[in-house]
Amino acid sequence: MKYDLHIHSKYSSDGVLDPEKIVKTATKRGLSGIAITDHNTIKGGLEAKKYETEDFKVIVGSEVMTKRGEITGLFLSEEVKSRDVQDVIFEIKEQDGIFIIPHPFDELRHSAFHPTEDDVKFIDGVEGFNSRCVFQKYNKKAVEFALKHNLTITAGSDAHFSNEIGNGGVIIESNDIRKAIMGKNVKIFGKRSSLINHIRTKMLKW
Repeated sequence: MKYDLHIHSKYSSDGVLDPEKIVKTATKRGLSGIAITDHNTIKGGLEAKKYETEDFKVIVGSEVMTKRGEITGLFLSEEVKSRDVQDVIFEIKEQDGIFIIPHPFDELRHSAFHPTEDDVKFIDGVEGFNSRCVFQKYNKKAVEFALKHNLTITAGSDAHFSNEIGNGGVIIESNDIRKAIMGKNVKIFGKRSSLINHIRTKMLKW
């Protein structure tokens, strides 16, 4: 079973995709499920959840900008309101959510969270492959950090456009994606997104 664990919908400030279209596209590409991780909101995930089926699962998530950079919460049921790192982690855990660090160490992104040794005890997983990392050395550094600290390694496309959906993700052998992530029973896969997609996102922001 394949899951793309990092997708943005129109509910992100730099997104355009309708949640229903995301689900349809992901299904056509052979995915078993997705995580909608819009910037600072779970609205996209909740909307996409309406199109979940027995054979296709939707994880409600959010990529939250903190004072130190972005962190992702998966399996959320409520909006994360704080922007202080420790408070955000608390809000995620209070919902029985999973705390993932997306695209850590990516020096081309001002939003990248750079985890320290002190953060390890709170982290559930590290995104070891992000399709939008221009240089693979950043993904490699993320994997090395996760392996050093025995953390789950996840992956996602970071899709903002339909052509990116499924470019990255995880493969699991069970039917329980949450249990697989927490049990470190995932394998990552992926390919880099075209630089054209980065340019399109910059244009949207402008």
